[in-house]
Amino acid sequence: MTDHYVFARIIERFLPQLKAQKRISPDQAASCQNIVNCHTPALGGLDYACNQCGSHYPRYHSCRHRHCPQCQQTASRRWVEARCNDLLPVSYYHLVFTLPHELNGWAQCHPEVIYRRLFRCVWESLDHYSRCNRQLQGKLGMTAVLHTWGQTLSQHIHLHCLIPGGAIDEQGDFATTRRDFLYPQRVVAKLLRGKMVSALRQDYEAGKLHRIAPGQIDDVLDQLMQTDWVIHTKPHLRQVDTVLRYLARYTHRTAISLSRIESVDQTSVRFRWKDYRDNQSKTMALPGEEFLRRFLLHVLPKGLMRIRHYGYLANRVRVKQLNHIRQRLEVQPRGESCAKSDCDDAMPVNQPCPKCRLGVLHFVGEILSARQRRRYALSVNP
Repeated sequence: MTDHYVFARIIERFLPQLKAQKRISPDQAASCQNIVNCHTPALGGLDYACNQCGSHYPRYHSCRHRHCPQCQQTASRRWVEARCNDLLPVSYYHLVFTLPHELNGWAQCHPEVIYRRLFRCVWESLDHYSRCNRQLQGKLGMTAVLHTWGQTLSQHIHLHCLIPGGAIDEQGDFATTRRDFLYPQRVVAKLLRGKMVSALRQDYEAGKLHRIAPGQIDDVLDQLMQTDWVIHTKPHLRQVDTVLRYLARYTHRTAISLSRIESVDQTSVRFRWKDYRDNQSKTMALPGEEFLRRFLLHVLPKGLMRIRHYGYLANRVRVKQLNHIRQRLEVQPRGESCAKSDCDDAMPVNQPCPKCRLGVLHFVGEILSARQRRRYALSVNP
């Protein structure tokens, strides 16, 4: 199903039923409204007309909301273009840190606390081990991306981490590695488990987990200390273009892409999903309100950054540290330009008229958004 507005129709059709069953948060409601308004007159746009037949072709603005399946492909491309100059001529390692499902309920009650702790504890575990490791000792760099979903839109909280295979030691030298695996998974998993459980106990004592029943804290955390935490290591990457494709695949992905939705009827939504147990692509049909409920599980709280950089890739030191590393490696920065400045809502130059095929489309004027129209009406008739 390739309809550009299919997700907006899902929300308009099934959101009233979902609201009748459960309460949705203000962030979830705002996400729904942005998706419905995306590429519609509500957001305004640019008006184009044919210089021969006079036909008008409006190009409405996108919402650019981070949970909108229509907008994130462009956002991913722009982000990767901006990061292309950060790549180093070293092997890269892709690690996936999965939060135990016992904490899914806690993440629904306190998403800001759980997600921020996961980011911090993953980095602290890797940073601690890198400073003690003899083969690659020093400060690492890391880009981490938070995903909260599985293939069936169920809650599956995990961090995708892309780590350059090099560290800055105390003398300022940059040591590299080309091993198949960066660090032993079990050792790092035990470090993460201890740091995360300890941090959650401190958060509870500080009153940051007040929605969790007191009796659950010790029971769940004691159980987690007896559980093997999962770290999945993917093959290391050596080609720069491959690294860029990995970045594009994981940075701005939403819980489900439009291409996976096969059909929508009056009661249900049918979509494709991949079963990793047998590596087969399958189809699932869910009641519309259940599909929407699962999608809204993955709306992040406002202000929570789902892409973060650490070590020598941290925002405030990245440029200086990368220049230092390139001097040590005696390499030059990549020559590609950063993010493109073209407006995605603009019409390509000399676009032929779809109706008469004789003229070309030219810019006529701006289309006011619903908010701008209301302000204008108030200014005219106060």
